[in-house]
Amino acid sequence: MIYFASCFLVGLLATLLIMRSSMRHGHLSADHDLSGPQKFHARVVPRVGGAGVMAAVLAGAGIAQWRDSAVAPWLWLLILCSLPAFIAGITEDLTKNVSPRRRLLAAAVSSALGIWLLDAVIGRTDILGIDTAIRWLPFAWLLTVFVVTGVSNAINIIDGFNGLASMCVLMMVLALAYVSFQVGDTFVFTAALITAGAVLGFFIWNFPAGLIFLGDGGAYLLGFLLAELSILLVHRNPGVSPMFPLLLCAYPVFETIFTMYRRKFVRGVATGAPDGIHLHTLIHRRLIRWTLENNLERRRLTRRNSMTSPYLWLLCLLSIIPSVLWWNSSAILAWFLLVFVVVYVWLYSRIVRFKTPRWMVFRRTR
Repeated sequence: MIYFASCFLVGLLATLLIMRSSMRHGHLSADHDLSGPQKFHARVVPRVGGAGVMAAVLAGAGIAQWRDSAVAPWLWLLILCSLPAFIAGITEDLTKNVSPRRRLLAAAVSSALGIWLLDAVIGRTDILGIDTAIRWLPFAWLLTVFVVTGVSNAINIIDGFNGLASMCVLMMVLALAYVSFQVGDTFVFTAALITAGAVLGFFIWNFPAGLIFLGDGGAYLLGFLLAELSILLVHRNPGVSPMFPLLLCAYPVFETIFTMYRRKFVRGVATGAPDGIHLHTLIHRRLIRWTLENNLERRRLTRRNSMTSPYLWLLCLLSIIPSVLWWNSSAILAWFLLVFVVVYVWLYSRIVRFKTPRWMVFRRTR
């Protein structure tokens, strides 16, 4: 547990340092746009929390090197592979001038490096038809790049409220750590604990007060690490069902797929266009409004922002818990994946039509 504790402390202190020095770099690093469709904060906030997460991940690899651990070289290669995605994201955080297409391209480059340096390739899916096609190596490479790029972008999409993306990633990488421990995969286990510690160090400052944001750099970094470790766990351990990471990441992945469908076929706009009707924004607007009443006082707006995330943490747990319990059974995991999709679509359709289930609505008490 030295990796988890050390990375937590480094992430905590590095993120604090970024926050305390924001007067010097805030003109570049802060989010000054308070009016966009996905903006729900009341003050200018630094959005380079990903730098603190990366500092903690680097510290974890440094500790492994200092301890002369056998996994140290693999950790450095994993970090090397993550750099294109992270750099593209952090550049967007600082310049606000890196298009979504370029960030996706950078994530694809990171995935390609993972294939080359770590042999992180999807070799089985337990999905009829795909497993036949995947025997052709170029198809396996393309599928891997598509999946890693998609998961990286998915974490960025759900990063809309204080603590939402970071807590979901924390729970998912802890699940990866548990399963990798069960199968004796020291590399994935160590990397997952390092990532979990780094995320938790950031989370302390992000939730509930929203003192710093993860930013595109942090979201793409965590999305890449989550996807890469998931692929490596399945690829290196035949006993782990390939359905395990699919169910584990069901919330961000299906949120992304559903968003693309909704934008392209329902609204008729570009799939990369921002909008304000993600599931998390609907929950924010239609379930948590009671905390705000009719004024926009900053403290109340921050509280309303933070109270949205726990709803989505519970939704995320709906897929994480069964994935951990039945990580080696594709049949059971596939049924739970179907249940998750049905619950998500039902919940979204109810909320968007102003028919929110009563058990989800809190009433303000004085």
